[in-house]
Amino acid sequence: MRCESTRLPGLCVIKPRVFRDERGFFNETFRANVLSDFGIISEWVQDNHSRSQEGVLRGIHFQLGAGQAKLVRCARGAVLDVAVDLRRRSPTYGQWEAFRLDDENLMMLYLPAGFGHAFLVLSPTADVVYKCSSYYDPELERVIAHDDPDLAIEWPVDDPILSERDRAAPRLREIAAELPFVFEPEVEPA
Repeated sequence: MRCESTRLPGLCVIKPRVFRDERGFFNETFRANVLSDFGIISEWVQDNHSRSQEGVLRGIHFQLGAGQAKLVRCARGAVLDVAVDLRRRSPTYGQWEAFRLDDENLMMLYLPAGFGHAFLVLSPTADVVYKCSSYYDPELERVIAHDDPDLAIEWPVDDPILSERDRAAPRLREIAAELPFVFEPEVEPA
């Protein structure tokens, strides 16, 4: 595995070693010591598996409190996976970055706490699986509108399939005051 930094500090694209032959492929989807070498140190407490049809858009979701780090991959099909920086004082606050995760490239995306997360299904069906650093708590979960004009995310569809909750989601500026996340730059050793 190798970890590639992104434009948003703290976000990491993980590219696994994939061993392919006439039978198919093999790759490791989780290895704690390698992730630790990348600076990804989380105690994963919950695994989630989502199956969705083409055109479904889930998000932009996040949890308040200590937040929730995620390690996301697409096990079947293809999605456009989007991360939004929600950390106050971050040089990239309110900015987003998108990545194609699919069952061919087998890439994973690590989102530390303080990021909103969404994905749009690009294939007929997609299975998205992800590890979470904290338990799902409906009292702490929040959502931001996928079409917030201040974020200006470039979704490749005009009319995605949304849940009722995602359809009624507020804009980032409407909930910014309740965001507990604060950007803490890495300190270089002396």
